[in-house]
Amino acid sequence: MTVVGVVGAGIMGAGVAQNLAQSGHAVRLVDISADAVASALERIELNCRMSRMLGGPAVDAGEVLAAITAGTGLDLLADAEVVIENIPEDESLKHELYRRLDAVCQPGCVFVANTSAIPITRIGSWTGRPEQVVGVHFMNPVPMKPAVELIPGHHSSAQALATVRELLASMDKKPIDVNDSCGFISNRVSHVFMNEAAYLVYEGVATAEAVDEVFRSCFGHPMGPLETLDLIGVDTVLQSIEVLHEHFADSKYRPCPLLKQMVDAGLLGRKSGEGFYRHGPDSRGPADRAGRNGHLAAVRSGSEN
Repeated sequence: MTVVGVVGAGIMGAGVAQNLAQSGHAVRLVDISADAVASALERIELNCRMSRMLGGPAVDAGEVLAAITAGTGLDLLADAEVVIENIPEDESLKHELYRRLDAVCQPGCVFVANTSAIPITRIGSWTGRPEQVVGVHFMNPVPMKPAVELIPGHHSSAQALATVRELLASMDKKPIDVNDSCGFISNRVSHVFMNEAAYLVYEGVATAEAVDEVFRSCFGHPMGPLETLDLIGVDTVLQSIEVLHEHFADSKYRPCPLLKQMVDAGLLGRKSGEGFYRHGPDSRGPADRAGRNGHLAAVRSGSEN
């Protein structure tokens, strides 16, 4: 058993904590928001109970939750051998967090950055232990995904990488080696894909339903790009595409104005109950899904600024 800290109790952090607990690790789940911690524990319990229905293994929710100690103080991480960071893609927030983790965590603790876009070498520079910082890009939903991107920073040591590989093996995750670059592989491609899909709706080329149906029916994708965007979170995708745009200064990463307006309106996807689709008990299937076409038409008539 390894004691593993998980910082950030959003959808991704909750998934990482669940996967670790299912794999026999003692988990310390931390978030600055007590409400986020409570919601994460509820989400983990529900996901465990629904695991078999979703094609996963039978999971004892009680055993998983018993392996997780949750709270709002970083002092919970004092005995962690590895800490996995999952907070939003805001460099100022991450910089401050890693400074505090340096002070709280034991000297041998390895920091794993579960970032979707920020280069690992940059994150390592915010700590006093850059050789112990490794990037792992987990995919959502974490317990159901068999692979991750494994990204060493410039200073990442062989020992830190070996520790992370061993942890991933215990979680039944296949590491795919990627060199350190903003967005790595998956988000360099997927976020342009989702952003361009949003532009199609924003420009009135097609409805969200039509865009997704093309990729489900013509290309065999299990989910369309806008369904995927809703699953990840409109705010999360927007943050990542903004990081890519700033880092590369390339217009192909210019965020769709619609995404910005949806975030301002609180239309964040599944986690808020509404994004490009409505989600919840009243949305029982494709025939009942309501796209954001009325809202989007209003957005299209406005300014892009």
